[in-house]
Amino acid sequence: MHRRTFTRTLVAAALATTLAAAAGCSDDADDKSASGGSQTLEKVTYLTSFGNFGRDSYAYVAKEKGYFKDAGFDVEIKPGNGSGENVKSIVGGQAQFTPIDLTGGLLAAGGAGGAPKLTGFTAVAAVQQRTMAAIMSLEGYGISAPKDLEGKTLADTPGSVVRNLFPTYAKLANVDATKVKFQNGNPQTLFGTLAQHQVDGIGQFVVGKPTIENIAKGKTAVLLPYSDYLQDLYGNVLITSSQYAKDNPEKVKKFTGALLKGLQDSITNPEEAGTILKKYVATADPKSAAAELTLMAPFVRSEASGVPVGALDNQRVARSIAILQGSGQIPAGLTPELDNSFALLPHALSGCRRGAPGRVPRDALRGNDET
Repeated sequence: MHRRTFTRTLVAAALATTLAAAAGCSDDADDKSASGGSQTLEKVTYLTSFGNFGRDSYAYVAKEKGYFKDAGFDVEIKPGNGSGENVKSIVGGQAQFTPIDLTGGLLAAGGAGGAPKLTGFTAVAAVQQRTMAAIMSLEGYGISAPKDLEGKTLADTPGSVVRNLFPTYAKLANVDATKVKFQNGNPQTLFGTLAQHQVDGIGQFVVGKPTIENIAKGKTAVLLPYSDYLQDLYGNVLITSSQYAKDNPEKVKKFTGALLKGLQDSITNPEEAGTILKKYVATADPKSAAAELTLMAPFVRSEASGVPVGALDNQRVARSIAILQGSGQIPAGLTPELDNSFALLPHALSGCRRGAPGRVPRDALRGNDET
């Protein structure tokens, strides 16, 4: 069966239930201006998505250029450990903001693999309009197509979206997932593990290509992007805790706006962003960072569809949920919440009013929050 037909088949079974929640939309956006005057900066902790690679430079750009300070925040940036661990840090109160892969968030909220559903977090902006998840290998390792993964050993962090989403990708790409072995790795050692051929491939984002080629010294990276088969999935989204979003809507808007300024600057001037990253992270390679950001730019801007930076579309979120439900990775019951709208996402797309700025659901992604 052609992969697009198969994808539609998977989605059809779950999509009707998922979109039922989208039928009613509130139009009660309350965007009150914050009071003027000087204020003490609020200290918050921000986790990067995964280590301190170029793809996360935009947070350091927002800090360096004073965007966070202008928004009223004193931000401590720490390296993240992938979607699964980052969600736990947000829910547990160890950090206030972090980008996670949306699919990883959906899997956590839906209780993928029979795990307890992880609730209490809310998506407030999209960093990438398409998933950047991929399997990465190197030329000569025997991987050039998805089917080649069978019989191979891959490494990734336990909670990464690449690893968690692999069963769905494998099903759509006609790969027997039971014939693929995963071993645990961490953000700091994954590239080296691959370069030394201790494994045949690693879970990674497509923007990691220049970094691995720099480390592997002369070897060409081989990428199997998940977006070849899963075209509706978002990449990273910015999340905060549901309680923080409920108690501090204006602060969330201000923080999000500051971070998106850094994001826009980073993809507009990647060389500058790489230099700024080096200032804060001594081990960073500015050239590799700039190359990552250049590769990331089309995922952020999504110019072909006219979608602005930061936008989330609830119907796309619903389709993403349907894909995961249709492939059996999460049970039925998880839906985008569209019934309690107020303006958190600047220039976002609503499932009700496509393209209307400032009219978006509070929880474009939220587990059935029981906290």
